[in-house]
Amino acid sequence: MISAACSIEDSDHLANLRRLVAGRWVVLALLALAVMIAPATFDIPLPQAPLLAVVAVAGLINSVIQWRVLKSTTATPWELFSQLLIDMAVLGAVVFFSGGATNPLVSLLLPPVAIAALTLPTRCVAAITALAIGAYTLLLFFYIPLPIADASRATRLHLGGMWLVFALSSLLIAGFAVHMTRLIRQRDAELAAAREQALRDERIMAMGTLAAGAAHELGTPLATMALLAGELANDSDLGESAREDIALLRQQISVCKGIITGLSRRAGAERLDNTEQLAADRWLESLRQHWHAIRPQAGSRLILGSDGDVPMLPADPRLEQALLNLLNNAANATAAPIEIRLAWSSDSLCIDIRDHGPGFPAAVLARAGLASFPAHARGSGVGLMLTRSAIEQLGGRLTLINPEDGGALARIELPRLPAALTP
Repeated sequence: MISAACSIEDSDHLANLRRLVAGRWVVLALLALAVMIAPATFDIPLPQAPLLAVVAVAGLINSVIQWRVLKSTTATPWELFSQLLIDMAVLGAVVFFSGGATNPLVSLLLPPVAIAALTLPTRCVAAITALAIGAYTLLLFFYIPLPIADASRATRLHLGGMWLVFALSSLLIAGFAVHMTRLIRQRDAELAAAREQALRDERIMAMGTLAAGAAHELGTPLATMALLAGELANDSDLGESAREDIALLRQQISVCKGIITGLSRRAGAERLDNTEQLAADRWLESLRQHWHAIRPQAGSRLILGSDGDVPMLPADPRLEQALLNLLNNAANATAAPIEIRLAWSSDSLCIDIRDHGPGFPAAVLARAGLASFPAHARGSGVGLMLTRSAIEQLGGRLTLINPEDGGALARIELPRLPAALTP
């Protein structure tokens, strides 16, 4: 969770740095244009040569920084801090050659302070603020004055420039503040989702540990039941109906023992990231037959909803258990046959499990496996949460829908395997 938070913060700093570099090009272009046209248009005696030299040096620095930023995947607060210092230095040089603190552009020292306050640590904000105040103070005493003879005209130009700079500063600060507020809210939402996912994973891991212990303990009573069922089957006094029931009982005990054996084998010998790749229809049909061995009274049919070559699917035990949970939920909802639909596209694979029961309750649709439900007569209330977690671990998504024509539909969407992984 800590690494996720750091990753989000690094990406935010990189995004802010890229926006700062891109915005600097616009400012430098406008500044160069103003230096070239202001003397003739407004009759202001600007020292064009040093001002254009400052703009050219700033453009060269920005080119190097942009090349570096485009190749980076992360950024630190100190990089953004250094870029704000560059902006203040360029602005200070421009104002120095054009009237010092009497130039309305000196107020543009405020946006870097606002940007620092919204994005940087306290130490960096304090440094930027102190440097901005220091630069303004120095420009009160050290600058190259503009020789404008008409005092009233100079006052009008100063007032007009102050209005323009105030409006520009307001727009910059407001725009950046709104954008940063939106980013902060988005980051808080992502961090909250990461914390919630971590808590769910921790709970699921705890349940997995308990399940492994329970599976180990179930071996002994299952062996006892198998022994007793075998002795009953050999009783010659039993009728044909009782023998059929005992045969079914022995078959179910065998299924339970197979589940426990498979759980131990998968937990110990197999690696979940090295699973076998099978054709999706073949794997799904095998899983369906396995489920019918567990639920012989339930009915189902497999429907292929797409044409062409069937994509490959990882025979992952997590996905298998997720589908078994959904099939059991559907069978608990109705005695009618369940529809299992397999469809695919160029980049995804979709498995729909549709029953014709009463549909999902509103509480289930609202929570959709994000948390467990209270235990009920047909289960412990955690199956849907485990199913959602397993599917998300595989990069997929679980969607629960109540179709308009009745029933309930659980949809699993998985990314399709790249061609390189297909045998």
